[in-house]
Amino acid sequence: MKYLRLVFDNVRRNPVRTLLTSLGTIVLVLVVTLVWSILWFLDQATQEKNQDFKAIITERWRIPSQMPYAYASTLREAAARNPGDVRPTDSMTWTFFGGTTDKNPKERSRSNSLFAFAMQPDKLLTMMDDLDQLPPDEAQRLRRAVDSMLADRTGIVLGRGRLKELNKRVGETLTLYGINYKDIDLELKIIDEFPPGRYDESAVFNIDYLQAALDAYPAKHANQKHPMAEKSLNLVWLKFPNREAFNKAAEQIMNDPAFSNPAVKIETQAAGISAFLEAYRDLLWGMRYLLAPMMIVILSLVIMNAISISVRERMKEFAVMKVLGFQPSHLLLFVLGEAIVIGATSGAISAIGTYWVVNVFYGGLKFPIAFFGSFFIPDAALWWGPIVGTGAAFAGSFFPALQAQRVRVADVFSRIG
Repeated sequence: MKYLRLVFDNVRRNPVRTLLTSLGTIVLVLVVTLVWSILWFLDQATQEKNQDFKAIITERWRIPSQMPYAYASTLREAAARNPGDVRPTDSMTWTFFGGTTDKNPKERSRSNSLFAFAMQPDKLLTMMDDLDQLPPDEAQRLRRAVDSMLADRTGIVLGRGRLKELNKRVGETLTLYGINYKDIDLELKIIDEFPPGRYDESAVFNIDYLQAALDAYPAKHANQKHPMAEKSLNLVWLKFPNREAFNKAAEQIMNDPAFSNPAVKIETQAAGISAFLEAYRDLLWGMRYLLAPMMIVILSLVIMNAISISVRERMKEFAVMKVLGFQPSHLLLFVLGEAIVIGATSGAISAIGTYWVVNVFYGGLKFPIAFFGSFFIPDAALWWGPIVGTGAAFAGSFFPALQAQRVRVADVFSRIG
């Protein structure tokens, strides 16, 4: 306890230097925590699951995937036609609709643009990640929104981030002028917003409304079908109880001649998301192997600089301690202990603060990647901070601690004389 008291007394000896070192540690641990949180979430999204196995069906030879919507009903059943064929436990389709609230395409900007999923509204409750695990009050509110979209197909649900960007509120209407569906203009009523978090930048409306607009298009355009009429299905999601059922369903789909023109492919959710993230490969590689390690190295150098200054100022003190009977190992542990106290404490403060600010105050880190609009700090980050702070403090203070351990009493007092 006496040794620990000495360590804490030395930490308080120069409060300005300790505070500056602590603030630098907090900032750098914050950056590491944010980077690791994004990578952790994406790693979780690309890991295969043993239960509730999800699969994605897309067009085989074209990116972006554009399949005939006539495929939807059969693919939702995994092409099950005969007794004994495997059927999914649940399914949903996605159609991507990009539009702007300004009719003039030259005035397009983030503040008036919207990317939305056209889908079956009831699938929000069963197939969308995280929305099937909402607290009871939020789940009930989402159920009411789904019922409204089923009753009125012009309804749309938006994330709070998109609502703020568009300067819209629940209950208002907006006209969405199609970008990828040119000349398809949709009058939409904002019926609710998504629970805060992952879907802050998302938007969903009823696919029936878009299909009705495509069906009505020929009457106003010399009986010509819309160019997207036969390729309005982008993704089909299927859920299976296990990998074995998925393999059987994949065989059914790939052997069905109905899906040969255009051809389709089926892959696991993890494989499909990995394919979507391929466009961000260099960015994610840099975050994982350059940015995060660089922050840890910089943190170690910051601590090394502060501890080195402290050690040089206290060489006489260390010499006196040796005269009084302290062993070199004691001096080593004193210096390491001071750095570790600062690093561990600052790392913990940074992790807890980041967790609270990002998850509670901001409702997630807004860093759009593929169709992930925001990221949350995982519970594991609460121990990432102290560990990163402790590790960087140990690495940064080790050589200054060796310098303190090797102090020569005769040399110090000869200089004084």
